Amino acid sequence: MVPVISFVGSSNSGKTTYLEKLIIEMRQRGYRVGIIKHHLHDFAIDMPGKDTWRYSQAGADNVCISSPGKMALIQQVESELTIDHIVAMMRGIDIVFTEGYKHGNKPKIEIFRQAVCDKPVADKEELIAVVADIRLYDDVPTFNLNHPAAELADFIEQWLKYTCN
Repeated sequence: MVPVISFVGSSNSGKTTYLEKLIIEMRQRGYRVGIIKHHLHDFAIDMPGKDTWRYSQAGADNVCISSPGKMALIQQVESELTIDHIVAMMRGIDIVFTEGYKHGNKPKIEIFRQAVCDKPVADKEELIAVVADIRLYDDVPTFNLNHPAAELADFIEQWLKYTCN
Protein backbone atom coordinates (compact mmCIF):
# COMPACT_ATOMS: atom_id res chain seq x y z
CA MET A 1 0.00 0.00 0.00
CA VAL A 2 1.27 3.45 -0.90
CA PRO A 3 1.93 5.55 2.25
CA VAL A 4 -0.40 8.51 2.79
CA ILE A 5 0.10 11.62 4.92
CA SER A 6 -2.72 14.13 5.38
CA PHE A 7 -1.80 17.79 5.70
CA VAL A 8 -4.44 19.56 7.76
CA GLY A 9 -4.93 23.07 9.06
CA SER A 10 -7.26 26.03 9.09
CA SER A 11 -8.18 27.80 5.89
CA ASN A 12 -5.42 30.20 4.76
CA SER A 13 -2.85 28.58 7.05
CA GLY A 14 -0.53 27.93 4.09
CA LYS A 15 -1.22 24.25 3.32
CA THR A 16 -1.14 24.59 -0.47
CA THR A 17 1.92 26.85 -0.51
CA TYR A 18 3.85 24.55 1.81
CA LEU A 19 2.79 21.42 -0.08
CA GLU A 20 4.05 22.96 -3.33
CA LYS A 21 7.49 23.35 -1.74
CA LEU A 22 7.40 19.84 -0.28
CA ILE A 23 6.37 18.26 -3.59
CA ILE A 24 9.28 19.99 -5.34
CA GLU A 25 11.69 18.78 -2.63
CA MET A 26 10.39 15.20 -2.71
CA ARG A 27 10.57 15.12 -6.53
CA GLN A 28 14.17 16.34 -6.39
CA ARG A 29 14.88 13.38 -4.11
CA GLY A 30 13.43 10.98 -6.68
CA TYR A 31 9.98 10.37 -5.20
CA ARG A 32 6.90 10.13 -7.39
CA VAL A 33 4.27 12.10 -5.50
CA GLY A 34 0.49 11.89 -5.67
CA ILE A 35 -1.78 14.46 -4.10
CA ILE A 36 -5.45 14.42 -3.20
CA LYS A 37 -7.16 17.73 -2.49
CA HIS A 38 -10.22 17.30 -0.28
CA HIS A 39 -13.08 19.65 -1.03
CA LEU A 40 -16.24 19.84 1.06
CA HIS A 41 -18.45 21.09 -1.76
CA ASP A 42 -19.13 20.22 -5.38
CA PHE A 43 -16.52 21.33 -7.88
CA ALA A 44 -16.06 21.48 -11.63
CA ILE A 45 -12.88 20.89 -13.60
CA ASP A 46 -14.55 20.81 -16.97
CA MET A 47 -15.46 24.25 -18.21
CA PRO A 48 -18.94 25.13 -19.49
CA GLY A 49 -19.10 24.79 -23.25
CA LYS A 50 -16.09 22.45 -23.53
CA ASP A 51 -16.60 18.94 -24.87
CA THR A 52 -16.04 17.25 -21.49
CA TRP A 53 -18.59 19.54 -19.85
CA ARG A 54 -21.09 18.85 -22.63
CA TYR A 55 -20.67 15.08 -22.19
CA SER A 56 -21.26 15.42 -18.44
CA GLN A 57 -24.30 17.59 -19.05
CA ALA A 58 -25.64 14.94 -21.44
CA GLY A 59 -25.48 12.41 -18.60
CA ALA A 60 -22.21 10.53 -19.01
CA ASP A 61 -21.24 8.89 -15.71
CA ASN A 62 -17.53 8.93 -16.58
CA VAL A 63 -15.78 11.43 -18.81
CA CYS A 64 -12.11 11.03 -19.60
CA ILE A 65 -9.87 13.39 -21.47
CA SER A 66 -6.53 12.07 -22.59
CA SER A 67 -3.49 13.48 -24.35
CA PRO A 68 0.10 12.32 -24.82
CA GLY A 69 1.13 14.12 -21.62
CA LYS A 70 -1.77 13.66 -19.19
CA MET A 71 -5.16 12.17 -18.53
CA ALA A 72 -8.09 13.29 -16.38
CA LEU A 73 -11.10 11.24 -15.36
CA ILE A 74 -14.28 12.90 -14.20
CA GLN A 75 -16.44 10.30 -12.48
CA GLN A 76 -19.89 10.79 -11.00
CA VAL A 77 -20.10 9.12 -7.57
CA GLU A 78 -23.01 8.37 -5.25
CA SER A 79 -21.01 9.28 -2.14
CA GLU A 80 -17.54 10.50 -1.27
CA LEU A 81 -14.80 7.97 -1.93
CA THR A 82 -12.36 7.00 0.80
CA ILE A 83 -8.72 8.01 0.62
CA ASP A 84 -7.75 4.36 0.17
CA HIS A 85 -10.16 3.98 -2.77
CA ILE A 86 -8.71 7.04 -4.50
CA VAL A 87 -5.12 5.98 -3.83
CA ALA A 88 -5.88 2.56 -5.33
CA MET A 89 -6.75 4.32 -8.61
CA MET A 90 -3.43 6.19 -8.71
CA ARG A 91 -0.53 4.68 -10.63
CA GLY A 92 3.23 5.11 -10.54
CA ILE A 93 3.59 6.91 -7.21
CA ASP A 94 5.69 6.38 -4.09
CA ILE A 95 3.81 8.55 -1.61
CA VAL A 96 0.49 10.41 -1.44
CA PHE A 97 -0.09 13.67 0.35
CA THR A 98 -3.61 14.85 1.00
CA GLU A 99 -4.66 18.40 1.65
CA GLY A 100 -7.51 18.19 4.09
CA TYR A 101 -9.23 15.11 5.48
CA LYS A 102 -8.84 16.43 9.02
CA HIS A 103 -11.35 13.80 10.17
CA GLY A 104 -9.66 11.02 8.19
CA ASN A 105 -7.71 8.11 9.61
CA LYS A 106 -4.32 8.80 8.01
CA PRO A 107 -1.25 10.16 9.80
CA LYS A 108 -1.41 13.94 9.88
CA ILE A 109 0.90 16.92 9.69
CA GLU A 110 -0.69 20.13 10.90
CA ILE A 111 0.08 23.39 9.12
CA PHE A 112 -0.42 26.17 11.65
CA ARG A 113 -0.05 29.91 11.15
CA GLN A 114 -0.66 31.90 14.32
CA ALA A 115 -2.11 34.92 12.48
CA VAL A 116 -4.99 32.88 10.99
CA CYS A 117 -5.43 29.96 13.41
CA ASP A 118 -7.10 30.06 16.80
CA LYS A 119 -6.15 26.48 17.65
CA PRO A 120 -4.96 23.32 15.87
CA VAL A 121 -7.58 21.40 13.88
CA ALA A 122 -6.15 17.92 14.58
CA ASP A 123 -5.88 16.09 17.87
CA LYS A 124 -2.29 15.97 19.05
CA GLU A 125 -2.38 12.14 19.14
CA GLU A 126 -3.05 12.01 15.37
CA LEU A 127 -0.04 14.14 14.46
CA ILE A 128 3.32 12.87 13.27
CA ALA A 129 4.60 16.45 12.94
CA VAL A 130 3.66 20.12 12.91
CA VAL A 131 4.73 22.85 10.48
CA ALA A 132 4.15 26.19 12.17
CA ASP A 133 5.38 29.67 12.94
CA ILE A 134 5.16 28.94 16.69
CA ARG A 135 5.80 25.89 18.88
CA LEU A 136 2.51 24.08 19.60
CA TYR A 137 3.75 20.98 21.43
CA ASP A 138 7.00 19.99 23.10
CA ASP A 139 6.63 16.32 22.18
CA VAL A 140 5.64 16.54 18.48
CA PRO A 141 8.35 17.20 15.86
CA THR A 142 7.93 20.79 14.68
CA PHE A 143 9.24 22.43 11.51
CA ASN A 144 9.35 26.12 10.74
CA LEU A 145 6.63 27.16 8.31
CA ASN A 146 8.87 29.86 6.88
CA HIS A 147 11.86 27.61 6.16
CA PRO A 148 12.41 25.44 3.10
CA ALA A 149 10.70 22.05 3.09
CA ALA A 150 13.99 20.09 3.11
CA GLU A 151 13.89 19.47 6.87
CA LEU A 152 10.37 18.08 6.70
CA ALA A 153 11.35 15.96 3.68
CA ASP A 154 14.21 14.49 5.78
CA PHE A 155 11.70 13.71 8.52
CA ILE A 156 9.26 12.10 6.05
CA GLU A 157 12.04 9.92 4.62
CA GLN A 158 12.86 8.68 8.13
CA TRP A 159 9.16 8.19 8.88
CA LEU A 160 8.82 6.12 5.70
CA LYS A 161 11.75 3.91 6.70
CA TYR A 162 10.28 3.39 10.15
CA THR A 163 6.63 2.82 9.19
CA CYS A 164 6.94 1.09 5.81
CA ASN A 165 9.60 -1.49 6.70
